[in-house]
Amino acid sequence: MQKKLLSGLFWVLLANLLVKPFWILGIEVGVQNAVGNEAYGFYHALFSFSYIFNILLDMGLTNYNTRNIAQHPQLITKYLSGILGMKICLFGLYVAVAFTVGLLTGYGSDEFRLLGLLAVCQFLNSLILYLRSNFEGLLLFKWDSVLSVLDRVLMVAICGCLLWSPLRTRFDIHLFVYAQLVAYGATALLALVVIGRKAGLKRVRFEKRFCMAVLKESAPFALLVLLMASYNRIDPILLQRLAGDAEAGVYAGAFRLLDALTMVAYLVSVPLLPVYSRLCRGEREQVGPTTRLVLLPMMFFAVGSAVALSLAAEGVMGLLYGERGGQYVPVFRVVIFGIIPISLTYIFGSLLTAGGYLRQLNLFAAASLVLNVAVNMALIPRLGAVGSAWASLTAQGLMAAAQVWLAVRLFRLPPAIFRMPGREDFAMLRSMVGERLSARGGTEGGR
Repeated sequence: MQKKLLSGLFWVLLANLLVKPFWILGIEVGVQNAVGNEAYGFYHALFSFSYIFNILLDMGLTNYNTRNIAQHPQLITKYLSGILGMKICLFGLYVAVAFTVGLLTGYGSDEFRLLGLLAVCQFLNSLILYLRSNFEGLLLFKWDSVLSVLDRVLMVAICGCLLWSPLRTRFDIHLFVYAQLVAYGATALLALVVIGRKAGLKRVRFEKRFCMAVLKESAPFALLVLLMASYNRIDPILLQRLAGDAEAGVYAGAFRLLDALTMVAYLVSVPLLPVYSRLCRGEREQVGPTTRLVLLPMMFFAVGSAVALSLAAEGVMGLLYGERGGQYVPVFRVVIFGIIPISLTYIFGSLLTAGGYLRQLNLFAAASLVLNVAVNMALIPRLGAVGSAWASLTAQGLMAAAQVWLAVRLFRLPPAIFRMPGREDFAMLRSMVGERLSARGGTEGGR
């Protein structure tokens, strides 16, 4: 199982590290520089608003499906047909709730025009994530790696032409969203065709009894996703309402590099959840070694990146934003340390999710959300975006510490998983890589 995990990590990380850094640090930075902090802050706040209600599109189905298909792969045809029908119905619910809350919040026509486009983007993105969960559950990580970057490849091509090619035109934030619509739509279509053929999908159906049964089982996953999305994305929303679009734009600019680094931790967790799900079903003694296999490299990366980038904050922000880089530095120096608790959360959260400890995770997430809102309300009036950065780091730290403590206690993880790697660890890794290369060489020789 560890070999399968390493194989999945290799393909997913390779594909994403080739594409997504350029998307985040090239295209998104180019868009923000082109439209300005105020327009981008307006977009980022609405994007965060639409993201929080994303749970109504998913209802915990993605994580539930990954875990369920990993443990019971023979059910994929039944679940794929039924859940696709549910997703269509959930989109209607999502639009109704998001627009109602938008009205109560005081949004005007400009906000609703952009929110409508973002709602369709969120639906397509949610559909892609659900379809990918089937590949993950079947441990088909090569297909998953392709689908994880295809939308970004298409967006890079479209936005690159709009921003820098001779075909460029006057760029505004709506063009950026239209590019996302096209890219998400094409990726969702490909994913549906491929997994439909592999699962023998003949039709999409909606059965009330099936839907109620699945929603009952996925409800704890849904609550967890809602709470985590809220404490992760509520900062720019509070900033926009309490301090204005410009402060939200500064926070978005400083947050961008953390978003890029968080991608690595997220990608590590993608194969972790199905692997942990199978281990929890019958090989719990392998949980400790598997955790150690990813924990130490991830911590080296997270701590090293946070310290180095914080020390070089002025140079990094200047490189990204030119003369305006100085305004992002105070926020960046705080928010970048979030990579450490976020990395721990992805690893130990995946383990606890696979083990079925959703009630405890939901309690931790609820406490983190309350803490985040309280710190934001106290600090934004005095510190603006810097206050939001401290609120985010505080909430992330609480969540990570609680998950590590619970995982160590429930799975009786030995202290050895936290020690420095030794000679035997590198020997095991060399052996796995050698076997992988030998198998690949034999395959190519046979061709």
